[in-house]
Amino acid sequence: MTSSKIYYTKPSITDREIELATDAVTNGWGERCYDYITQFENLFCKHMGAKHAIATSSCTGAMHLGLSALGIGVGDEVILGDINWIASVAPVTYLGATPVLVDVLPDTWCVDPIKVEAAITSRTKAIIAVHLYGNLCDMEALLAIGKRYNIPIIEDAAEAIGSQFLGKRAGSMGLFGTFSFHGTKTMTTGEGGMFVTNNEALYQKVLNLSNHGRSNSQKKQFWSENIGFKYKLSNVQAAIGCAQLERIESLIAVKRKIFRYYHEHLKHLPLIMNPEPEGTVNGYWLPNVIVNSDVTFDRQFLVDTFVNDNIDARIFFWPLSVLPMFEDKPTNVISYGIYKRAINLPSYHDMKESDMDRVVQKIFFCLSN
Repeated sequence: MTSSKIYYTKPSITDREIELATDAVTNGWGERCYDYITQFENLFCKHMGAKHAIATSSCTGAMHLGLSALGIGVGDEVILGDINWIASVAPVTYLGATPVLVDVLPDTWCVDPIKVEAAITSRTKAIIAVHLYGNLCDMEALLAIGKRYNIPIIEDAAEAIGSQFLGKRAGSMGLFGTFSFHGTKTMTTGEGGMFVTNNEALYQKVLNLSNHGRSNSQKKQFWSENIGFKYKLSNVQAAIGCAQLERIESLIAVKRKIFRYYHEHLKHLPLIMNPEPEGTVNGYWLPNVIVNSDVTFDRQFLVDTFVNDNIDARIFFWPLSVLPMFEDKPTNVISYGIYKRAINLPSYHDMKESDMDRVVQKIFFCLSN
């Protein structure tokens, strides 16, 4: 008998999302074509405690808009951690700038502030703090570096809805923050993202760029002042986002509950999981286990064990510098040492304890063989 499927993640969709999406599909046209988009942006600002938000078609698009508004281009450098999903670094390359990939911390797997400071040159124009898997970067140290060198700190909070640093939400502390609402995320619009900032001048620049270079104050129809982009979220997607934001705290709470269950049942094994240092709250988008380096571990064996029991197996992100389009950086010893010993654990809102028990059993099995 085949075991029931355990997904690595999936969205939580209720009648409320269907209701608002149906209204957007039925009535959200003509002069109402932006109603849910505006509402979604306002609700997200309220959730974040931020002044401005611009809904986008993806987090990648939000990052591209923000970096472009900063004037980053050919000859410039942008520093970020080596272990990341490629979407964090791709917009840097779109603008012709050079990504500088530095090592990460062994406990949070986020960019190491000491390595960041050592990599700064006269060409450094931004530092991207990616809150990996919901784990928080050391924003106190990074913001101090940014102030010291007059370099903007940018937050990629794609995976960090629900995470907080000293009472401030991930994505609200840097010059700007970006978010993802992909179908795998804690809250979703199917595909989608958000640009968030408290800086009025930057907001106006991004607003202009996000609308094909057209100013909101321009009276001439179809008049563009410069070449911009089109990364707009649809009204239907925004309607789903509004419904998700109505219950965002419960969505975050379930993710945290799932992590705690895993942590309690795996705490005696030779591994580490996502940290939650004092003064922080981790949104725990995806729980991870990283097996201790002194333990014999075959990641592929665990992947195969998961798959054979109908459990989705999602590996940890590769170091970006091992990908063919970047230069190898084996001196990033933490990044190069983590990914082979790590795996993501399934986490979604209607996951049962019996599902989590199956996952736990497979990890015990693989670490005892």
